[in-house]
Amino acid sequence: MAAVTLLTSACAVAPGMRMETSRVQDASSNSNAAGAVGADVIQEKANATPGTPDIAITKVDAALISSLAQTRKQQQLELSQLLSEAPQAYAVGPGDVLQIVVWDHPEFAAALGTSQTQSSPRPGDPLAGFIIDQNGTLTFPYAGTLDVAGLRTEEIQRRLTAALAKYFVKPQVTVRMASCRARQIYVDGEVHSPGALAVNDVPMTLYEAIGRAGGFNEHADQSDLVLVRDGQSHRLNMTQLLAQGVSPSRLYLKHGDLLRVVSRDENDVYVMGEVNKPVSAIPRRTGRITLADALSQAGSVNASTADAAQMFVVRGSLSGTPEVFHLDGRSPVAMLLAKDFDLQPKDVVYVDGSGLVRFNRVLSLLMPLISTGLTAGVIAK
Repeated sequence: MAAVTLLTSACAVAPGMRMETSRVQDASSNSNAAGAVGADVIQEKANATPGTPDIAITKVDAALISSLAQTRKQQQLELSQLLSEAPQAYAVGPGDVLQIVVWDHPEFAAALGTSQTQSSPRPGDPLAGFIIDQNGTLTFPYAGTLDVAGLRTEEIQRRLTAALAKYFVKPQVTVRMASCRARQIYVDGEVHSPGALAVNDVPMTLYEAIGRAGGFNEHADQSDLVLVRDGQSHRLNMTQLLAQGVSPSRLYLKHGDLLRVVSRDENDVYVMGEVNKPVSAIPRRTGRITLADALSQAGSVNASTADAAQMFVVRGSLSGTPEVFHLDGRSPVAMLLAKDFDLQPKDVVYVDGSGLVRFNRVLSLLMPLISTGLTAGVIAK
């Protein structure tokens, strides 16, 4: 009897990880429950430890999956509206090169100098023309020094015409961009050719930026593009946008934007507990990974030791607010829910062990002690 009592009490402290849960009564929800006035609502929670707080457990069902999908869709639509606004017309800035022609006055071509030629310029070298200096000013014969930073080419053309009209009769002036170097965006991460891209008078779209950077490489997570603009980071899910019918060719970038394509290795999820092969699961090329995908990469649950009714997803590394989701996977139909439950980067998928497994583990630890005691007793006799 003493041995049985010891074994049963030891199951409470069986070695190994497990999710300790309890059921609590939440009377605050009574006012919202129709026809249940005066009755407590039973809710499950993950028990607190000295290092972690109590966390409510959310049951994974069709309604939850639909709600999470709608939330993600709304977030991407709001972000696409932010980027759908067409940028303003290109305004010149320091470093830009203008090509200026005064018709019937070829002598102005001498102002370009003889060192600048159109043949075989090195990368980064400006084309022949009039360069806007670092103060945003343009120097042109007879017109003098003009402050042109922030102006469009047609505005510069009007100013030059007005300035030259003091010395020439009805001057005909043409101004166009020869080289756009003042405004750039930056593409970094998992693309073939990361670096700075010059923004010209044609608005730069998200699709064009990725294309000019060489396109995605094999490690790119197409669902996680980070756009840094005006000191704020926005996460773009190109897969989600395409599924919603939003074309990346209608999303515009502007000067100073940083676009970073995140690697799939950075967005892995952890699968542990009673699975055949604990693993760090990697998303697919589209960036999507579901609970079923993660379990599949882990070799599925261990049929001998796992309690399929106790499958948990622990979330909170990105938002800072811990969440725990529970899926009862005893029925194969539950895998349909797992197939549609999208995981987020750094989620932890945990499959708990069955009570019998914990009992066997305690027994395996106590049997050597019991055998040693019996042997000592026989020797004493």
